[in-house]
Amino acid sequence: MSARIPELPSKPSPVAVVIPAFNEADTVADVIRVARELTPDVVVASDGSVDDTVQVARQAGAQVLDIQPNGGKGPALKAALEATQAQYVIMLDADLTGLTLDHLHLLLAPVQGGQLDMSIGVFDGGGFVTDWGNKLTPHLSGQRACRRDWLLAVPHLGEERWPEPAITAHLKSTGARWDYIELPRVAQVLKEKKRGFWKGASARTKMYADLLTYGWRKKK
Repeated sequence: MSARIPELPSKPSPVAVVIPAFNEADTVADVIRVARELTPDVVVASDGSVDDTVQVARQAGAQVLDIQPNGGKGPALKAALEATQAQYVIMLDADLTGLTLDHLHLLLAPVQGGQLDMSIGVFDGGGFVTDWGNKLTPHLSGQRACRRDWLLAVPHLGEERWPEPAITAHLKSTGARWDYIELPRVAQVLKEKKRGFWKGASARTKMYADLLTYGWRKKK
């Protein structure tokens, strides 16, 4: 894995937004635009993208890590975290729609205020399919806020193609305080729409198989 890591600002922002991305040129700029309303410290980790994700993200004003080859969301997330020195981080998926600055404040406020160690965003009213999938498995949500040092301490974070189960396991093992936060009218672009029905359905099946077998794989 290789990445071009930009120079860090001389005075780090207290909050960074980190965005793992794989072939998300159509949506990543809108996510970055909202993130930059909160903080100038926005890091996109392009995980082996072969479309224009890298160029689009740079043009939108993010620091961009062009990681090659594709290694999974976990390694991309860890690289993004290591590219900032912010005290707090917000994780966002790169294919969100309907995101606003208010949603970022909803995620961040209870963490910065000391009520939670991690907030986990769940979609509400963004669309039936994404709402249903997100609420069925809210512990797999990619929208979160927490302290950067806590997230970097998650075991196996940079080894898992999908890091959410490892994060959930660390929440439980450390007794961290966490809760779900509803994100009104936020949704994701379906894989079936981005890649075509059959390729998208296949990618979704593989993703959930990997996510839902994390505990079993770690016990082997």
